[in-house]
Amino acid sequence: MSRLLAVSLLVLASVAANAQTRNQASNAGTAGVTSRLQAQGYKDIRNLRPGPDGKWVGQATRNGVPVTVTSDRAGTTIAR
Repeated sequence: MSRLLAVSLLVLASVAANAQTRNQASNAGTAGVTSRLQAQGYKDIRNLRPGPDGKWVGQATRNGVPVTVTSDRAGTTIAR
């Protein structure tokens, strides 16, 4: 029984560590995308989230106009 408990605790610790690593990577990605969008003239950038296709989507303003932005890995940004 104690062997099963030890294995279970190791699995749980591994899952928690993986989730933390993904969260840190996402935060680093958010900072990078935010910087890129700011360099392209966007302000008030918020709600950035990665999509399953690797593109980031969020809201921002540019020239005082609110837009939804989509930015891909190459740095191409589309505003709608």
